[in-house]
Amino acid sequence: METLKAIWTRRNLQSLLAGALGGGLILLLFAWTMGSPTPRTISEKQEAVPARTVNMAAGLPVDFREASAIAMPAVVHIKSEMKADQLQRRMPNDELHRFFGMPFDQEMPQQPSVGSGSGVILTDDGYIVTNNHVIDNASAVSVSLYDNRSFTARVIGTDPSTDLALLKIEATELPFLKFGNSDALMVGEWVLAVGNPFNLTSTVTAGIVSAKGRNLGIVADKYRIESFIQTDAAVNPGNSGGALVNIQGELVGINTAIATRTGSYSGYSFAVPVSIVRKVVDDLMAYGAVQRGFLGVSIRDVDGKLAGEEDLKVTQGAFVAEVNGNSAAADAGIKKGDVITHVQGDKVKSASQLQELVGQRRPGDKLELKVMRGTTEKTFTVTLKNQSGTTEIVKAETNASLQWMGAQFEPLSKEDQQRLGISQGVKVTRLTAGKLRLKGVREGFVITQVNRQPVASATDIQSVLRHLKDGDIVTLEGYYAKGEREVVSFYY
Repeated sequence: METLKAIWTRRNLQSLLAGALGGGLILLLFAWTMGSPTPRTISEKQEAVPARTVNMAAGLPVDFREASAIAMPAVVHIKSEMKADQLQRRMPNDELHRFFGMPFDQEMPQQPSVGSGSGVILTDDGYIVTNNHVIDNASAVSVSLYDNRSFTARVIGTDPSTDLALLKIEATELPFLKFGNSDALMVGEWVLAVGNPFNLTSTVTAGIVSAKGRNLGIVADKYRIESFIQTDAAVNPGNSGGALVNIQGELVGINTAIATRTGSYSGYSFAVPVSIVRKVVDDLMAYGAVQRGFLGVSIRDVDGKLAGEEDLKVTQGAFVAEVNGNSAAADAGIKKGDVITHVQGDKVKSASQLQELVGQRRPGDKLELKVMRGTTEKTFTVTLKNQSGTTEIVKAETNASLQWMGAQFEPLSKEDQQRLGISQGVKVTRLTAGKLRLKGVREGFVITQVNRQPVASATDIQSVLRHLKDGDIVTLEGYYAKGEREVVSFYY
C-alpha cells in the first residue's frame, strides 16, 4: 500500500508528463499552422486581426433625456384643413405609405376635413419644415407649439419631389433644432423619433439606424429623390414631418413613411435625410422654389444580375440606362452603359445614393464624376442643368402664378417632339387640385398653344396669362402621347 507521500509524488509526475506532452503537441500544432499559407478556421481568421476593445458602457447611452429635452420643444403639431373640392383619393402601397393623420384607403368625405401631422422648428423666428403631404392642398394650416401656443402658418414653398414643405409662423425667440450630419450617420447608431402620433403631442421613441439610402417609390413625383434613412424607432400616423434626431439632439432626418400592413407601426420607419432637407429649405427660403440640378440620365442599381447581363466590371454604382439629349450628362460625354461610381470623391453604391448626392446641388454647379466604361475608369466634369435644360434660377413667381391651374410642367423633349410631329410644347407632368383636373386634363398632356399663342415653357404660359383679367377665357390646345388632339377652355 502506497504512502500518501508516494501517491502525491506519482500524481505530480503524471501531471508533469501530461503537461510536457500537451505542450509539445501545442508547439507542433503552432509550427504547422505557421507554415500553412492561410488560417484554417474562422476563429483563426478573426484572431489574425488585431483585437479591438469595445467599451460598451461608454458607447451605449444610459438614457435619452438630454436629446429628448432638446428636441421636444422644437417639434410642433400641425393641423391642415381641406375643403371638399380640395380632397382627393389617396392610394398608398399596401405595405408602404406616408403616415398623415387621416385615412388613406378610402374616399375622403365630401366636406371640410382636418388632418394632423408634425413639423420641426428650424429658426428662432418661426421657419418650420414638414412633409409636403401634411399640408398638400390645404386651405388653412395651423401650428401648435410645445408650450400650447397656436399660430396660423403661411406656406413658403413646397417640394413634391422630396415630400418636403417650408412653413412660417410669426413668432420670435423660439426653440429650434440644429442640423446634424446625416452623411456621417452610421447603421446601428441610436436615433430618436419625435412627433405627435394619434394627436398625442410630444411623443419620443428610440431605435437604431437600420439602413441608409432606401428607395421606396412612394413619392408621387416624376423627379422624386428618395434616399431614406430606415430606423426601427416606433412612429405612427401623425408623426409625418416630425424630427429624427441623434443622441446629441441634432436633426438628422424628417420622419416621412412607415412599412405597414395595418396602417400602424409594424417595425420600420423611414426619414428624409437632413442632407436633402437642408438643401430644400435653404432654396425655399432664399428663392421660394427649389433649385434642382439634373444630370439628365435614367439610372438603375448595379446588382449581380445586371452586372452579368451587361458584362460590368463593378458590382456597385448607378448604371446609366439612358442619357437624355441636351442634358448635363450628354454635354459632359457620359454614355448609355456607363456606371457612375463616384461623385466629388464620394463612392456611389446605389442609384438612390447618386440621387441624394446630386439632389444637394443646384443648376450651374460643377461635379466631378468617376465612371466605369467597360474596363476603363473615366473622369468627367458635369455642369448641372435645371428642369428646362438651362443653368438659370427657377423663379418662384412662375410657380406661384400657375398654382391655381393645379399642374407642374416641363418643356417637351426632342423624343416627344419627333413622336408627335411638333416643334415645341409644354408637358403636364403632375396634377393636383386645380382647373386642369376639373376640366378632365390628364398627366402627359402636351400644351402647344395658350389662347392661340405657341408655348415652350411654363414661363411662356405665364406670359400669356399675365395679360388676362378675371373672367377671361383661357383655351389650351395640345396632344396626348398617342397623338389625340385636345382643346380645353375655362375661365381665368
